[in-house]
This record gives sequence, C-alpha cells and structure tokens, in this order.
Amino acid sequence: MKRWAATFIVIVLGSFLVGGCTGFTNPEVDAGHEGYIVSRPFYIGSGGYVSTLKGPAKYGITWMKFVIPIDMRTRTYTEPFEGSTSVLAKDNLRVEFQAHLIVHIEENGARIVVEKFQGMDWYKQVVKEVFRTIVRDEIQKYDSLDIKSNIAKIGEDVLKRLSDKYKDTPFIFESVVVGNIQYPENVTRAVSEKLAATQKLEKADIEIQIERKKAERRVVEAEGIAQAQRIINATLSELYLQHEAIQAQLEMAKSPNHTTVYIPSGSNGIPLVYTTGK
Repeated sequence: MKRWAATFIVIVLGSFLVGGCTGFTNPEVDAGHEGYIVSRPFYIGSGGYVSTLKGPAKYGITWMKFVIPIDMRTRTYTEPFEGSTSVLAKDNLRVEFQAHLIVHIEENGARIVVEKFQGMDWYKQVVKEVFRTIVRDEIQKYDSLDIKSNIAKIGEDVLKRLSDKYKDTPFIFESVVVGNIQYPENVTRAVSEKLAATQKLEKADIEIQIERKKAERRVVEAEGIAQAQRIINATLSELYLQHEAIQAQLEMAKSPNHTTVYIPSGSNGIPLVYTTGK
C-alpha cells in the first residue's frame, strides 16, 4: 500500500514538473493585429481575459497565457451570388453577380470582438449572412436590366443598412460594391437584338433628316429661281431691251477682228446683227 502511494505521488509530481516546463508562454502579436490575452488554468484555478496587446509586440515570458489575434486591417470580403444562390430580380429574371464588402475593426475593438462576436470568425459567424440578405433585398427592388444603371445606389443603400445594423459594434464598414453582373443567355440575346434594332432606327432617322434637309434646300433654291424670274420679268421692258442692244453694239464696234453690219428692224430701232469675219 505504501509502495502504491509513493508511486502515485511520484506520478503527480512528475506531471506538475512536466506541465511547469510546458506552461510558460510568450504571446506574440503581428503587425496590424490586436491580441486578446487570456489566461488558462493549469489543473486548478480559473482563467479569463488578461489584457490586449497591439502588434507588432510580444507579451513576454509568462505562465499559461495565450493570445487570440484579431486582424484590425481593412479587408475585402467577396460574396458570390451565382448558380443556386443567384438572385431573382423584380421582373422574375435571375441575375448573377458579386458583392464586395470593405470593412475594418476600430482601434481597441479586439476585446469586444472576442467576447461578443466570435473572435477571429466574426465575419463568417456574425456578418456574412446579414450582408448577403441585405444585398439580396436591395437587388430585388429592381428589374434585371435596371440593375447596372443603379449599381452605385444599390451599394450605398446596402452600406447604410449594414452600418445601421452594426452601429454599436467595433465594425467599420467602408464601402459596398456590386459588380460582375451576368444575365441569362436569352436576356443577353434580347438586349443585343434590341440594341441593334435601336441603332438601325437611329440610322434611318438620321438618313430621313438628311433627305429632308436636301429637299428643303431644293425648295429654297427653286423659290430663289422663281423670285429671280419674277424680278427679271417685271423689269424686262422695251426700253431696257433697247438699252442692252445699244450697249452690245458699242462693245462689238470696239473689236478689230470682225466687221459688223447693223440692220434696223422693228418700231423700237433694235437692229438685227450680222457679223462677218475679215
């Protein structure tokens, strides 16, 4: 009996000695992180929160203390809405896309994140599904073909709802971007056909406008010719003709290269002109 008791005591003391050698720690935190330092009991006693440590830093040699590192840097989380997770738009057409959330944790927020929001898994366990639900709700407010033209507003609305949801938490949501929108093949084909038809109509409208301008120009030219004819007819009197004939005779008389014979004709004396060469 005494031998058994002695053996038990040796085993217990050996366990404490081994545990003592392995119980010393030096918690370390990398740059861009805050470390949640926690103590853990060794056989007896109680553990719990000790302090936080901003990286890069080491806590120092200590007894049974460990660190839970929380990444404080700005990060982007991308959520795909594809295949079975695609979203049914307002017009009952499924749309595939990706939503990107840019977020960081405010300074000195590591303790709250660990104690209330699942520590290092805070995004996956606390934010992810809420983010996806809000994005889905906002997308469903629009017809499929109107989503692209409202991308900025959708991002702003999702960001506001998400920020309101977590306003009393250390999570700082910087922006939300929805992109890489993909429509079903039949929708894409219909859009292409509509665009081609629109371009043809626009081209036809331009051609009609060009022809209309040409026609208007011809009308203006015709009106100008008609007006000129009216003016000429109104001023083409016998005296005017006689004056023009005399002027022509004077010009021909100056030419040395031919002989001109004037034959009076008519009551106004306008001659018939016969010209012979030398």
